[in-house]
Amino acid sequence: MSHLSRRPDDAVVGLALPHESADLHVTGHALYTDDLVLRTPDVLHAYPVCAPHAHARLTRLDVAPALEVEGVVRVLTADDVPGVNDSGVKHDEPLFPSEVMFVGQAVAWVLAETLEAARLGAAAVTTGYEPLPSLVTVTEAIAAESYQGTPQLLERGAVDTALAAAAHVFTGTTEMAGQEHFYLETQASLALVDEGGQVFVQCSTQHPTETQEIVAHVLGIASHAVTVQCLRMGGGFGGKEMQPHGFAAVAALGATLTGRPVRVRLDRAHDMAMTGKRHGFHATWRAGFDDDGLLVGLEATLTSDGGWSLDLSEPVLARALCHVDNAYWIPHVRLRGRVARTHKTSQTAFRGFGGPQGMLVIEDVLGRCAPLLGLDATELRRRNLYGEGQSTPYGQPVRHPERAVAAWEQVVASGDVDRRRAEVAAFNAAHPHRRRGLATTPVKFGISFNFTAFNQAGALVHVYKDGSVLLSHGGTEMGQGLHTKMLQVAATALGVPLERVRLAPTRTDKVPNTSATAASSSSDLNGGAVKDACEQVLARLREVDAGRGLPWDELVREAYLARTQLWAAGFYRTEGLHWDPVAMQGRPFKYFAYGVAASEVEVDGFTGAYRVRRVDIVHDVGDSLSPLVDLGQVEGGFVQGLGWLTLEDLRWDESDGPGRGRLTTASASTYKLPSIGELPDELHVALLAGAHEDGAVYGSKAVGEPPLMLALSVREALREAAAAFGPPGTSVELASPATPEAVFWAVERARRAAPAPAHATAPAEGQAPAPAPVAAEA
Repeated sequence: MSHLSRRPDDAVVGLALPHESADLHVTGHALYTDDLVLRTPDVLHAYPVCAPHAHARLTRLDVAPALEVEGVVRVLTADDVPGVNDSGVKHDEPLFPSEVMFVGQAVAWVLAETLEAARLGAAAVTTGYEPLPSLVTVTEAIAAESYQGTPQLLERGAVDTALAAAAHVFTGTTEMAGQEHFYLETQASLALVDEGGQVFVQCSTQHPTETQEIVAHVLGIASHAVTVQCLRMGGGFGGKEMQPHGFAAVAALGATLTGRPVRVRLDRAHDMAMTGKRHGFHATWRAGFDDDGLLVGLEATLTSDGGWSLDLSEPVLARALCHVDNAYWIPHVRLRGRVARTHKTSQTAFRGFGGPQGMLVIEDVLGRCAPLLGLDATELRRRNLYGEGQSTPYGQPVRHPERAVAAWEQVVASGDVDRRRAEVAAFNAAHPHRRRGLATTPVKFGISFNFTAFNQAGALVHVYKDGSVLLSHGGTEMGQGLHTKMLQVAATALGVPLERVRLAPTRTDKVPNTSATAASSSSDLNGGAVKDACEQVLARLREVDAGRGLPWDELVREAYLARTQLWAAGFYRTEGLHWDPVAMQGRPFKYFAYGVAASEVEVDGFTGAYRVRRVDIVHDVGDSLSPLVDLGQVEGGFVQGLGWLTLEDLRWDESDGPGRGRLTTASASTYKLPSIGELPDELHVALLAGAHEDGAVYGSKAVGEPPLMLALSVREALREAAAAFGPPGTSVELASPATPEAVFWAVERARRAAPAPAHATAPAEGQAPAPAPVAAEA
């Protein structure tokens, strides 16, 4: 067992403790960025002047009428930017554009004494536009060959030869929608300039360092002149990894020019209309199987809807390609990836970061092909799970594939799946207008940043003369419990009670050059850095103690008197990673997190309405740092995945009218989120035992993103329930999200389907094929 993962007998890690701010959250005493406005005098409020076109040239911008509105102090435009008029890391996102690229893009910002005055001022600004042709859907972009970034290719083996020799070959198209983050706290920044000229930005951001860098280059100053602090976020889910930078820059620019604090806080409608979403994907594929149902080859082209600029679309696409295999061995693979440019918000990071989209492709392939192979979909999945000694298409050995098998078997046993499958069959035979489905799906998710350099972290640990401890680290808290885990790591490493450790807010002047709190890696990275800092202090204390076994407080006092350094800056870098982004080969991930879910649903054949009757989950978090936190993450991730796959239907106006490109689901009244009514009637979650991860902090594993993909089991159960309205062997094509309307149309297609020929032969001459993948025998 490595030194990093060795856990002492009296460890605070592993205890089931509540979230460190739970009492503050439920009592309303937890402060968020916008709460600080009430504690900051003389604040100006910012409001955007938003363009009404999906694509247009800005021909007129007259701010004079706004300045006549009572309370308006200034209007910010491109002419006011002293540095670089760009808020993107790819330098393709003008902060104040001259060419509008999506409906709602801000062309100016009004600063006023009150938010209402700023709103009225924004309405008074006179603008003129020259509308230009626009692309709203990814299929329109494909037809127009509108792409951005670098195409990607992930390949192994001889795909053409394998598919030519395959006993069964199927083709299909898989499309999936994006997803709105819908964090409870919208984008918020508060900036001021202090007496020393420092630009201090309070920001709801997952990446304080990058926010700092963007603010600095917009203002034309060095990074050391900008400090960014994040108290906590009211949710992030990836939507605050890149998206906050421009809003922080607007606040900082306003504060610099006016000498007064400036607040930028989007209302819900603006937040939904102006910020990026999960990438929607369009995929075409060709899959080959042998007579035993084993995958022999897969060829696919994945096109993501990147929106108007690159943002994080390239790494999202790379992770999608690296997760098309999910938990399955595919000997011959050719995966092409490309990013479409459309005239919509720049799509961005979202929990899973492309992994869910890649996994959905292979699960859709297996779900649609299983009936055509004459196999139960659950059996088809189980047969194709990775085994010992096999590697991913990008060349990384799959360590501990037996854990996926163990989780599968535990779910089947604890969920009484075999008995319930028989019950489902009996129910379906007895109920002509209702059908049930029960599906089991696995998850194998790689943990680390695609970009190797991001796999580093820092921490600062201060031990004071009275024995109390102050901890700072580079990760941000968005409700996921990272701070709770870091407190437990510090207390365990120092061997002190948890109450002796306090955590300071995340600030760029305490821990510099931080990576984003993302990729499910923050506990691994920051935990390693915290542990390193604590161990530096402990090593010095051991020299003072000299084997006497002094109590902590006495030892600390004696160490101070002996002029011993009682603070340390810790650092951690994930070892063993390497990645060639051109060849798309290497070892990009530290390890894989595994999970399995079995979900049972019931569908109403008249309406497509459904309910999730029961879900059983076994998830691998290694040796949990904080079991209550991890259980909450598994449950929350699953429900968010359930929303993406079954409810949350993003819609843009695709007409040729004046509203083209407008987000039509821009509020909670038109965008359906999971509520208590959509939760499973029964939800059973267990953490996989005996899953210690050597080389990770105290043997733990990441938990943030992998559980989201467990919701694929619900989508596959809905497919099985819809297929049960048709004859045996019916293959169902199911839209994503599988809303009740989409399920209804899937049920209707199943009812019209002809009986499937034995063992997936091609349709007979003159016989219309079912709307499932076209079967073509080799």
